[in-house]
Amino acid sequence: MELVPRKRLELFSGRAHPELALEVAKYLDIELGAITLREFADGEIMSRFDQSVRGKDIFILQSHVGPVNDSIFEQLIMVDAAKRASAKRITAVCPYYGYSRQDRKSSGREPITAKLVADLFQVAGADRLIAVDLHSGQIQGFFDGPVDHLTASQVLTDYLRAQVVPRDLVIVAPDAGRVKVAERYAQRLGASLALVHKSRPKGTANVVAALEVVGEVSGHHCVIVDDMIDTAGTVTAAADLLVRRGAREVWVMATHGILSGPAPKRLMDAPISKVVVTNTLPVLGDRLIPKLEVVSIAKVIADAIAAVFEDGSVSELFQGDNLS
Repeated sequence: MELVPRKRLELFSGRAHPELALEVAKYLDIELGAITLREFADGEIMSRFDQSVRGKDIFILQSHVGPVNDSIFEQLIMVDAAKRASAKRITAVCPYYGYSRQDRKSSGREPITAKLVADLFQVAGADRLIAVDLHSGQIQGFFDGPVDHLTASQVLTDYLRAQVVPRDLVIVAPDAGRVKVAERYAQRLGASLALVHKSRPKGTANVVAALEVVGEVSGHHCVIVDDMIDTAGTVTAAADLLVRRGAREVWVMATHGILSGPAPKRLMDAPISKVVVTNTLPVLGDRLIPKLEVVSIAKVIADAIAAVFEDGSVSELFQGDNLS
């Protein structure tokens, strides 16, 4: 008897951002897999697949939204359950990868938690990771397996083109770490490039001082591009400086709209006309400020999942723009 193996894809979602998972499933033309997730009385998370996953290619989607620890651990438990249920291959899809900012030791006696999270997924049984716009490319090396690093740059530049890109457009990197990304945006849009030099006082968090602008911004339409907006200290300090240097209008674009604590008020009070983020994280409640627009990253994630399932090239989807 000769058996012909059949490849079978299943997509499951944690509870952090089910709306994004449903949108991804729609692009893949599949139904979300059935899974039970609940807490015991003491708060421990229980996960049980409501259908067989034996021999299947399993994708478990969870964005690490606050409470971040709960989101990460729920996804780890789902991965462990899939491994023990004999899934053929398990891919952890993390549109927003938690703890990504702690990717190195900036001073003594600090952890590297981006590496710790990667180790946890390895031990839980994940064979592969998919993430969108990691805080730094080096995080790909923290996981001892394939990592598909997706980027939202195509989605965000397409949005800008749809808004009729002004001829005097300047793409602004809010710090030195974003220059390479900003340069790609500028090349795609035929725009100029500028850089904000910032300082973060030693031993502080979420405190930023924008010191100077490198590049011509006076009289120009400036778009600040970043990987995330957390408390919005970096982008609002940059916007203030750009306006003082004569910028005609300032927009902000970022992949991950975390928008913690004072971020909504800071963005509303800042000289910023528009804030554009993707839906890697849910944007709800008081974070839905009038200046904010949310564009979907679902098709990018769905295309990557399809490429992985079919053993195709993920890099070809981005023409190399996802390589750091």
